Amino acid sequence: MLALRERAARPPRGAGGRVTTGSPEVLMRARGLKKHFPVRKGIFKRQVATLQAVDGVDLDIFRGETLGLVGESGCGKSTLGRTLLRILEPTAGELEFDGVDLNRLGSRALKAQRQHMQIVFQDSVGSLDPRMKVKDLVGEGLRIHGIERRRRESVVLETLERVGLSAESAERYPHMFSGGQRQRIGLARALVLRPKFIVADEPVSALDVSIQSQVLNLLVELKRDFNLTYLFVAHDLAVVGYISDRIAVMYLGKIVELASSDDLFARPLHPYTQALLSANPEPIPGRKHERIVLRGDVPSPIDPPSGCRFRTRCPIAQPICAEIEPPLADHGQSHGAACHFAGTPIADVPAAHPTLVG
Repeated sequence: MLALRERAARPPRGAGGRVTTGSPEVLMRARGLKKHFPVRKGIFKRQVATLQAVDGVDLDIFRGETLGLVGESGCGKSTLGRTLLRILEPTAGELEFDGVDLNRLGSRALKAQRQHMQIVFQDSVGSLDPRMKVKDLVGEGLRIHGIERRRRESVVLETLERVGLSAESAERYPHMFSGGQRQRIGLARALVLRPKFIVADEPVSALDVSIQSQVLNLLVELKRDFNLTYLFVAHDLAVVGYISDRIAVMYLGKIVELASSDDLFARPLHPYTQALLSANPEPIPGRKHERIVLRGDVPSPIDPPSGCRFRTRCPIAQPICAEIEPPLADHGQSHGAACHFAGTPIADVPAAHPTLVG
């Protein structure tokens, strides 16, 4: 895990192409985005239920920024990233990329648009065809989009070199590389089309800490050099805080807090975010470090709680939390939190109502 103190050594916000003056330009916009999956349950699997993986997300991703998306495993982070790209078809909601309504695009128009929107997968083994050479893996997108062979070879070699791989690696197969090198191949495959937007789906979670730092620094360099915009998905707040301009915290299919990286670490407003920060082994200087232990497990997305979805585990839940779902409201400095008691110190709120826990 990256130490939080590394954040102080990072270049100031806005480095790497982010426009920091005037109104930021929205590159990717989602409104009321939902992705539900039908599942069968019961002894004989005869009952059909709905798994609400992503349930009503409103999100703007600004051109040139890195938006971190953090939360526990199973909260819907990866599903949200893939739904934004229409790798998974949304169940409902609006999707707009660079002024284009993605929901209105047919297969041919969507294929043309995909060169501007790419993804780097977490699983560098499963996402790379073991029967294909690296040059073919990286150049596949160029071939699909009709780039002639000689030009493909030139761009592939140039891109491999840019992510730190030698020209000789083009003739090798994925199993001949380490985990960090395979992730660089995945980065090259996404970068080769020179996209505007990349979803990085937990790209460093399976890597050793030393290799994590190398890949994260490479991502920062690529963002700067190619004017990229990232959605960086992870479950480690220290990693997300190191690379992100803003951070969205996700819980059970919902965005529960959204703020600049610095503001989120300085004043977390949602109790779930406070719990995530308290679990970090590196306390923030100047702040009393007290571990917040959450009770129970994450509820099933098939049958989420009424009202606030976090209330069954929340240390400060009250009766209103079971009755009314809190909106993602602005609490100043573009800091949004979906909590009836946002920003209230946990010690100042009465103990949780006994009917709301468990």
